[in-house]
Amino acid sequence: MALGERKDPYLSFRFTVEVDQQVVAAFNEVTGLDVETEVENFREGGVNLHEQQLAGPNKFPSRLVLKRGMTDDDTLWAWHQEVTQGKISRKDVSILLLDSTGEEQWRWNFRQALPVKWTGPQFRASNAEIAIETLELVHKGLVPG
Repeated sequence: MALGERKDPYLSFRFTVEVDQQVVAAFNEVTGLDVETEVENFREGGVNLHEQQLAGPNKFPSRLVLKRGMTDDDTLWAWHQEVTQGKISRKDVSILLLDSTGEEQWRWNFRQALPVKWTGPQFRASNAEIAIETLELVHKGLVPG
């Protein structure tokens, strides 16, 4: 990088969500982009200064949570309803981070996601807030894009 050339970090409000490679409306918030590698400690005979630490399997400690303003697009609701009726349909979900021009810069792919909780909006006559729906997903792994 040349002297004086600056690379600013990406802004967290520029993102989009894809379900089976189709953009699904605009989202207010996405959380749960977590992966953790379990560590197993053990003592090796003759080594008294430290324990050995072996990397174990990866786990995903939190659900992928999608929040968006309710619209007439019922894609998320319909997907969850299928699951509640016993029609298990796992789908790939991707979170895309965009730069200031709208170009994709980062992608997180969640394999075989499954909706396990849908939460509707909270209504309050005293507030003029957007009606938000929330969908929580479990998945079978986070794959870099």
